[in-house]
Amino acid sequence: MSLETETLQVTPVTSTFETLEEKQEFNWRQCWYPVTFVQDLPANRPHSFSLYDEPLVLFKDQNGQLICLTDRCPHRTAKLSEGQIIDGKIECLYHGWQFGNDGQCLHIPQLPADAKIPVNACVPSFKVVERQGMIWVWAGEKETAVDEIIPILPDLDKPGFVRADFILDLPYDQAYLVENVIDPAHVAISHHGTRGGGNRKNSQPLEMEVLESSAQGIRGRWRGTNKSNEAWKYIDFVAPSLVLNTAYIEERDWTFGLALYSIPLGKGRCRLLARGYRNFMTWGVKLRPRWLDHLNTNKILEQDLPLIAGQQSEIERLGTSLKELYLPLKTSDILVIEFRKWLDKFGSSLPFYHGYSTWKNVENGELNPKPILLDRFSRHTLICSSCNRAYQVTNTVKQSCIGVAIALTFVAILADDSRIRIAAISLSIVAVVMSAIAQILKTHFERSYTRH
Repeated sequence: MSLETETLQVTPVTSTFETLEEKQEFNWRQCWYPVTFVQDLPANRPHSFSLYDEPLVLFKDQNGQLICLTDRCPHRTAKLSEGQIIDGKIECLYHGWQFGNDGQCLHIPQLPADAKIPVNACVPSFKVVERQGMIWVWAGEKETAVDEIIPILPDLDKPGFVRADFILDLPYDQAYLVENVIDPAHVAISHHGTRGGGNRKNSQPLEMEVLESSAQGIRGRWRGTNKSNEAWKYIDFVAPSLVLNTAYIEERDWTFGLALYSIPLGKGRCRLLARGYRNFMTWGVKLRPRWLDHLNTNKILEQDLPLIAGQQSEIERLGTSLKELYLPLKTSDILVIEFRKWLDKFGSSLPFYHGYSTWKNVENGELNPKPILLDRFSRHTLICSSCNRAYQVTNTVKQSCIGVAIALTFVAILADDSRIRIAAISLSIVAVVMSAIAQILKTHFERSYTRH
């Protein structure tokens, strides 16, 4: 399922804005953040992540209930995520302390049998829920959580819809990701020639409008100007974690959506959880393996990756406002600038941000002009259950084919019968070819796409 929608003729569909109560201020602690897709949560072992550099760990207890704790043992601050799950409890592998659902310490091997566990031997816990196949964590006190404001997608609860999910860790701040995916003007250039991407010939002046801006987020629309009466396309930024593209082709009752969720892992780190969904031409989504779809999706996102990482590095090196650095056009950048101005107005509670005119806790002057972008294996394959499984199978096939080829070579050398020798050589060549194909596929799970 494509991550781009620039060719769709669209009208607006129901927006998440209509389900949220109006707020006068934005508090990042009073929000839900997406952690991972349920299908990508590791089985029977902890899942480590962070929220604005606060380390957290996610796991399931013996009843399958999701548990989220601060990823820090109160004993000597070792990471709980390096431990293991025993009978639904997470155990620190340093000294064996075990913790339950609410972060309470249930076992300390070094204490005498008649000694009480210290009251402060506990770990902060967070409310975590599952909605529509995604796992969400509430950043504030559990008692303040409001389940109704989780930005779910109403269409996914309707019959006939299919979805395709993709997860990726990125080496730049969440704000740069939002700026990227709220910007339709870059698609034709950055993703030229990519399946489901763009075409340089479609690059053109855009008509853009901000329909609404509040603490909840931004609603905007845009359309090309090369064709008369082109239909509007709609983009919503639902603070703090969603950029939603929606399309409804009324005459056919077709709906398409691209929900780009994200979580700020920390400074210079964020996670994208992309979800494409539709109720037409569904057979391709159902039949195509998830890992195969991800090969193209990785390529699309990696076309932007070095550009955005370099952009952030240069902005932080210069240490001044985007108002001084950017040269925005009304025919391409209105939504981008509106988002940065949203941060000016509502970002004061954030641990760090870079708005259009203001910023907070932004590093400068000490950054590498060529930031480390990590490889595809680290950013995606390790945290995607489908690609991780395909990678392991591919590696096994490669090693097995090499072994078979070696064995058949010995058979050919030792065989007295020429027919056996020829058959062994032929099969050995086939095994070598299969091993080479497996190696090529294996590299697609490991290495990033490059333009040159």
